[in-house]
Amino acid sequence: MPNLNLYIEGHTDQRGSEEYNKSLSERRSEVVMKYLVNRGVDAARMQHEWFGKTRPVVDCGECNAAQHQLNRRTELKLKK
Repeated sequence: MPNLNLYIEGHTDQRGSEEYNKSLSERRSEVVMKYLVNRGVDAARMQHEWFGKTRPVVDCGECNAAQHQLNRRTELKLKK
């Protein structure tokens, strides 16, 4: 699908400092982008951004392990 671009978002759970989580989510999005480049996807068709713990799926003060896992993610979105 050469007419589509890929937007990659890195996220973390809500534990840890803001600074640590920003760099962790950046590394997550970069790893996914590098993986796709190694599989033949043109890097010019991708962009990545990282949000740390600022966009949780489950916003909680006392999460259980499963809820924390939902927040640790990399999202891929197709854009025209």
